[in-house]
Amino acid sequence: MSPAQALRAANLAEEGWTGATRFALYYAPPRESAWWREGCAWLGRDPESGATLTPPAIDGLARPLGALTLAPSRYGWHGTLVPPFRLAAGVTPEALCAAVQTWAARRAGFEVAAEAATLGRFVALRAAEETGEHALRELAADALRTLAPLRATQTAAELAKRLDAPLTPRQREYVETWGYPYVFDEFRFHMTLSDSLSDSLDDSAARAQLTQAWNARMRDAGALPVHGVALYVEPRPGAPFALWRRAAFAAGARE
Repeated sequence: MSPAQALRAANLAEEGWTGATRFALYYAPPRESAWWREGCAWLGRDPESGATLTPPAIDGLARPLGALTLAPSRYGWHGTLVPPFRLAAGVTPEALCAAVQTWAARRAGFEVAAEAATLGRFVALRAAEETGEHALRELAADALRTLAPLRATQTAAELAKRLDAPLTPRQREYVETWGYPYVFDEFRFHMTLSDSLSDSLDDSAARAQLTQAWNARMRDAGALPVHGVALYVEPRPGAPFALWRRAAFAAGARE
C-alpha cells in the first residue's frame, strides 16, 4: 500500500467510511434560507444536522406526505450537480473537499426563479426560466469536469447497471465516459419533491396537489439563492446521504 493509499484508508476509517463510500456534489440552499427549511421539512429530514422533521400536512392529500417522499428523503434535500461517485485510488475525502473549496472560490453566486412542476412521474423544483436552467447546467458541467480526476473509474457492474435502461446513443456515450447519462446537454436541474408516482388517477391527483401545495408555501420566498454547493456522503450502500461539507462561492459575487 502506497503512503497516499494508507492515508486515504486512515481518513476513511476515521469517519467509518470505506472504499464503497460514495460522495456527491449537490446544490443545497443556504441553511438560513426558507428554501432549506421548507425543503428539509417536506422530506422529513435535515441531512446536515441529522434531525428528523415532521412533514407538513397537505390539504386533500389522501396519504401522508412522508409516504410519498421515501426515495428523496434518503438522498436529502438537494439538486444534483455531480452524481454520487467513489473516490479514486489515492484520493482522500479531505483532498476532495479541498478541490471543491478551491473550485467554489472561483465561482460567482447567482439566483434562479424556481417553481415546483411535474417531471415525468415525479414532482420536482425546477428553474422557471431558461436563463436559470442554462446557468445551472453550466455550473454542473464545470463541476463535473473539475472533479473528474478524483472520481473512481466505474466498475463493469456499475456500467452494466447504468446501461440497462432505455437510453439514447448520446446518453449511453455519457454513461461510458462520465458514469451518468444526464450530464452536459442532457442535464436538467431538479430538486425532487416526491417519489416516482404511477399514472393512476389517484397518483396524478397527488402530483397536482403536491405541486400546488409547494408553490403556495414558497410564494413569498423569492428566487432560489445559488450561493454555494455542498458535498454529501453515502457512508455505505443504501444508507441515507448526509451533508458533510459546504463550500461558498466567491465573496461579493452575489452583490
